Amino acid sequence: MEIKNVGVIGCGQMGGGIVQTAAQAGFDVKVSEVNEAFLSKGLNTIKSNLSRNVEKGRMTKEEMDAVLNRIHGTTNIADFSDRDLVVEAVIENMEMKKKLFAELDKICPAGAILATNTSCLSIIDMAMTTKRADKVLGIHFFNPVPVMKLVEVVKTIATSAETAAAGKQFGEKCGKKVVIAQDSPGFIVNRLMIPFILNAIQMMDSGIATKEDIDAGCNLGLNHPMGPLALADLIGLDTVYFIANAMYAELKDPQFVAPTLLGKMVTAGWLGRKTGKGFYDYK
Repeated sequence: MEIKNVGVIGCGQMGGGIVQTAAQAGFDVKVSEVNEAFLSKGLNTIKSNLSRNVEKGRMTKEEMDAVLNRIHGTTNIADFSDRDLVVEAVIENMEMKKKLFAELDKICPAGAILATNTSCLSIIDMAMTTKRADKVLGIHFFNPVPVMKLVEVVKTIATSAETAAAGKQFGEKCGKKVVIAQDSPGFIVNRLMIPFILNAIQMMDSGIATKEDIDAGCNLGLNHPMGPLALADLIGLDTVYFIANAMYAELKDPQFVAPTLLGKMVTAGWLGRKTGKGFYDYK
């Protein structure tokens, strides 16, 4: 199927990034938020991001205006009745996502694809709240969406080949490299990344090396653009903690057990860049 009209549920950091990226790729995009305040904040962030691109010569003012004209905000989920593809980007709460998929199933056209941007939750659980499990899949973007070049398209055991192909085509039209994963906790990237970050935290907490030296080792020894502790701060320590716990609950693999230090930092509200303090101080 050809995707022309895209819907995005949520206009926060991830949702807003998906909206901007899809609109820049030429899609007509409708985005929803729970209230006008959140919607206005998200749309203003998108406009600010595009304005910076104009200032830096990455696009013209006319191109920015064309992108903004392809973005439409709403606080009414019923407005997604004309979408070919809807991507939800709400918080990582399974019950909330299930409820949302059940609602979208009633609202969206019979042929519409429903996708989730979840980083670790079971997609088949969401799909089974609908009557179109064959048209449900994961389309997992990475943060910041306009910059990161990868998208994971995640197939459940019920996702049709046609749906997976349409999801892959959408990701490619958004200018991303698409990798295909099965509906298994963490998919590809988080399955690799989370144990890596948790091990770095344990190394630091055990006194094997300082955070600076651990990150420098990965920067210069492994050629990573960012060390694991700085990366955890960027992602958000609460997000890392949630993903680790969710993957351990599903897999019961000790490599996904969150270190005690990580839990204490989350309790203290030291969540990384977004709070000004994590493994590093950003104030």
